[in-house]
Amino acid sequence: MAQNFLQSKFPEMETTIFSVMSALAKEHQAINLGQGFPDFACDPKLLDGVESSMRNGENQYPPMAGIPELRNKISEKIQDLYGKYYSPDDEITVTAGATQAILTVVLATVRPGEEVVVIEPVYDSYLPAINLAGGKAISVKMIPQRNEMGVVEKYVLPWNDLASAINPKTRLVMINSPHNPTGMVWQSEDLEKLAELVKPTNALICSDEVYEHMVYDNQLHQSISRHAELCERSFVVSSFGKTFHVTGWKVGYVAAPKELMAEFRKVHQFNVFTVNTPMQYGLASYLNYPKAYQELPTFYQQKRDFFRAGLSNTHFSLLPSDGTYFQCVDYSQLKISEAKLNEVDFCKWLTTEVKVAAIPVSAFYSSAVNSNVIRFCYAKKDATLIAALDQLMKIAS
Repeated sequence: MAQNFLQSKFPEMETTIFSVMSALAKEHQAINLGQGFPDFACDPKLLDGVESSMRNGENQYPPMAGIPELRNKISEKIQDLYGKYYSPDDEITVTAGATQAILTVVLATVRPGEEVVVIEPVYDSYLPAINLAGGKAISVKMIPQRNEMGVVEKYVLPWNDLASAINPKTRLVMINSPHNPTGMVWQSEDLEKLAELVKPTNALICSDEVYEHMVYDNQLHQSISRHAELCERSFVVSSFGKTFHVTGWKVGYVAAPKELMAEFRKVHQFNVFTVNTPMQYGLASYLNYPKAYQELPTFYQQKRDFFRAGLSNTHFSLLPSDGTYFQCVDYSQLKISEAKLNEVDFCKWLTTEVKVAAIPVSAFYSSAVNSNVIRFCYAKKDATLIAALDQLMKIAS
């Protein structure tokens, strides 16, 4: 018998649902509306900036916290949008994407046994990060509001459960707005409620705002940076990959008060140390064109509205998509036998037989929760969305 040299730290963990569904889509030549990435190109000006920096010799290690040019632009951007000044010298750090940023926040703040409050459905990296730090995840679940037929119409924040979960033992509260996977966005009154809950505690906040520029219908993104009390105890995470259609670059950033950022950088320097140099210079240059993110809500709202209009011709029940580039649907009213499948099996069937890949919302829970809700990504070319809608129409009747 072979000797077992390693005991798994994550014995129950499997490959992420995103990788599974993308592989299944590729195997069956399905249209991939599952994993959240665009199938269209970024602005050539952004590529020009990266190429120019490469050819000008910017190919060696940059400063650990990120090049000053990019940190300055990030500081200016946050202040212009949300009225909060973060010092580029000691309150902003460039990261290797938002997932690395979130892991670093957790490792820098959470000690073994300390409680971390998360709101499910939750992005799948949060719980493993807490596990790695030895923390104790306290999960509260969003409330799926249903109509008289039992169809999920929307998700709402579970304020009573949050009030019970947040206490003097809470080390970190992890929030996400606009919210993946539901598309829900926090309002200013939600930030006020959160402020009241954490006021008597020393809880810190990790605010995942990677979809900050994808808020629709003339709503404003309510960043933690807007709230004077909350931002003093918060790490704010964002993503250039999501904003500029370059998810594969894996470049993001964190903003936090000086004392918090000092602890973040202690972990960051021995995690990735620093981030791709020419990409940083390209992004710094591209931030001279603020319309690139200012016009993003209009760009994605048009895609959302187009996709929703097509889905309205099916028996999928559409949930609101107030933010992100995701559209959740309830499939329980489809006039097919597969409508009785659980979410994972339904998504596999949809991918292999209908040739459209989606993600089960149940994958965003720590324990199985089946609500008959799945998530599509509409960050796609119109031709891709049309092709997907044509396929989905085949199960409309």
